[in-house]
Amino acid sequence: MHAYRMHELIKRRGKDSVVNVAQRNSVYQTLARLLRMRLIGVQAELQEPGRPERVVYEITDEGRATLAAWLKDMLARPAQEFPEFPAALSLLPVLAPREVLRELKARTAAVRLALERAQATTREMQAAGLPRLFLIEDEYKQALLKAELAWLQAVVADLDSKALDWNQRWLKKVASDFEAGHR
Repeated sequence: MHAYRMHELIKRRGKDSVVNVAQRNSVYQTLARLLRMRLIGVQAELQEPGRPERVVYEITDEGRATLAAWLKDMLARPAQEFPEFPAALSLLPVLAPREVLRELKARTAAVRLALERAQATTREMQAAGLPRLFLIEDEYKQALLKAELAWLQAVVADLDSKALDWNQRWLKKVASDFEAGHR
């Protein structure tokens, strides 16, 4: 199919939540890279009156083999990923506990809303007759959202009750101990 159709199909099927196609140009850049690597080829160049030329692509045998190898590797081995949230958590002492509480409450609401939207989308796709196999990545993402929501609620409760707290005296001691160990 041609790039514009790929972009629209990805969005219509809700796959834009697992691949970044916010900019249509990213599809064109990806196609150019796959073409250079000979993982896809040009099947046809179409020109309809009053429409821009459209290049229709197809996967090559090498592309199929590469896709299968890539998928097997990604399914079998967890990747070392570096999401922003754990990095932010590692720096909690930079903020006051009340600020962290406020921000985590906001994140809790955002995660809850994302989960509700994802569940609604899944229900719509199921009602349209889409089998579970084609919704499996949404099921996984919802499991992650549920786990994050439960974790956030527990941390927010600990911050509210002061079971999780930090004070300047403790922070100064940690900083002092760290500096002493690096002299």
